[in-house]
Amino acid sequence: MAENNKFEVENLDLFYGEFQALKSITMDIEANKVTAFIGPSGCGKSTFLRTLNRMNDLIDTVRIDGEIKLDGQDIYKKDVDVTDLRRRVGMVFQKPNPFPMSIYDNVVYGPRAQGIKDKKKLDEIAESSLRAAALWDEVKDKLNKSGLALSGGQQQRLCIARTIAMKPEIILMDEPTSALDPIATLKVEQLMEELKKEYTIVIVTHSMQQAARISDTTAFFLMGELIEMGDTNDIFSNPKKQQTEDYITGRFG
Repeated sequence: MAENNKFEVENLDLFYGEFQALKSITMDIEANKVTAFIGPSGCGKSTFLRTLNRMNDLIDTVRIDGEIKLDGQDIYKKDVDVTDLRRRVGMVFQKPNPFPMSIYDNVVYGPRAQGIKDKKKLDEIAESSLRAAALWDEVKDKLNKSGLALSGGQQQRLCIARTIAMKPEIILMDEPTSALDPIATLKVEQLMEELKKEYTIVIVTHSMQQAARISDTTAFFLMGELIEMGDTNDIFSNPKKQQTEDYITGRFG
């Protein structure tokens, strides 16, 4: 595998019952980059994102062929510990989903579940994760307040902090700003720029402007197929495929 690839996907097909949602997807996802998936609604980008931490396993009718390697290891092998995989590959969802508990308890929920009981250690994890999510200064005096009392943008950064607390290697983000106002969106985008120094980030976005602003690599999906993937500047300024150009210039989608 290439030195800087985190994921290598080979001929991935995914079926919901009889319906084929993903068709022969092959791509590499580089470490410490922001990779954006764009394309019209229902084109398979969120479905594909969820194959990267086996979230689709939770759906009964799903069948997957092909392989996805994380650091050279096939994550769909029978002996893979899915819990450990999901710790390594964290996920932030479209709507902020803090747990109905304090800000502090939200962040240390995962580490506690893994058996960390030492208060000093948990305090350190809470602070470092909230700092990494650019939220510490806003909440440090109200860590015992409910996470649900925060604004939408703060809730989303709290969910990012909760993900970071698990020390993942990769953070998957499924339209993480679609429920946020422009100012909160900007904060999350600035945060991604910082986070990619330490994490590999994969984001599904319905906003082409967002993909252009924040990603290093862009992949364009259409009808379950990966049409084109490359350096973001190239995809937006000089796409190789007509379908990509049509989508980017707004001829459809």
